[in-house]
Amino acid sequence: MQNQSEMLSVPQHIAIIMDGNGRWAKQRGLPRNAGHRQGAKVFETICDYCQKIGVKYVTAYAFSTENWKRPQNEVDAIMDLLRSYLKEAAKQVKRNVCLRFLGDRTPLAPDVQALIEQAERESAANTGITVCIALNYGGRAEIVHSARALAEKAAKGQLDPARIDEGMLAENLYSGGIPDPDLMIRPSGEKRLSNFLLWQLAYAEFVFLDVLWPDFTPADLDEAIRQFQLRNRRFGGI
Repeated sequence: MQNQSEMLSVPQHIAIIMDGNGRWAKQRGLPRNAGHRQGAKVFETICDYCQKIGVKYVTAYAFSTENWKRPQNEVDAIMDLLRSYLKEAAKQVKRNVCLRFLGDRTPLAPDVQALIEQAERESAANTGITVCIALNYGGRAEIVHSARALAEKAAKGQLDPARIDEGMLAENLYSGGIPDPDLMIRPSGEKRLSNFLLWQLAYAEFVFLDVLWPDFTPADLDEAIRQFQLRNRRFGGI
C-alpha cells in the first residue's frame, strides 16, 4: 500500500459499486449470502482506510431498487446484514464517522427505518469522513424525486419554474449538500453504472477493476487512486 505522503491527490469523494459478492461465493461453493457477509466486512475495512488517507466522502451502492427482484432469502440476508451494521453504528460515532443513507426508505421494514434514522441522528455532528450508503436506491428515481419536489413547490406558488436551475435540482437529490464524487470505482470486471448516481457522476473519473468486491483490499483502492491521479480532469475545458 502507498503511504499517506505518496497519495498526492486523494479524491475528496469516492463512489463504489460493491459488485461481485455472489460470484465470489459461487467460486467457493458457498451460498450467495456468504459473499454478502464478506463484502460487508470489506466495506468497513475500506471505509476505515479511506478515512486514514484523507478521503472526506465515500458513497457505496448497497442495494438498488432493482435488487428486490432477487430471491427472497437473499434479500432477507442483505437486510439482516444492514440491521447488524446499524445496531453497531455507535462504533462509527466513536470513529467520528457521519452516516447518510440515500434512497427511498418507505419500502424498508419499520425497524430498519428507525435504525437508519437513529444512526443518522447520532452521527450527524461528526466531522470526520461521511459514509453514504445507497439503499433502495436508483439514479433515475432520485432525479424524479428531486423534480417532483421542485414541481410541488412550483404548484404551491413557492417557486418560479423559470428560476429552476441545476443547483436547485442537485439540492433536492438524496445526496443534497454532498459534493459530487471525483472517482467512481466498480470492481468485478463489469463496466456499467447500473443506475448509480447518474446525476452526480457527470464529471467523475471511472476506474473498473477485475477483482471481486469481497477480495477488494486497500491495495486495490490505492491502484484506483493511482489511476485517478494520472487523469487530466478538464471539466469540459482545455
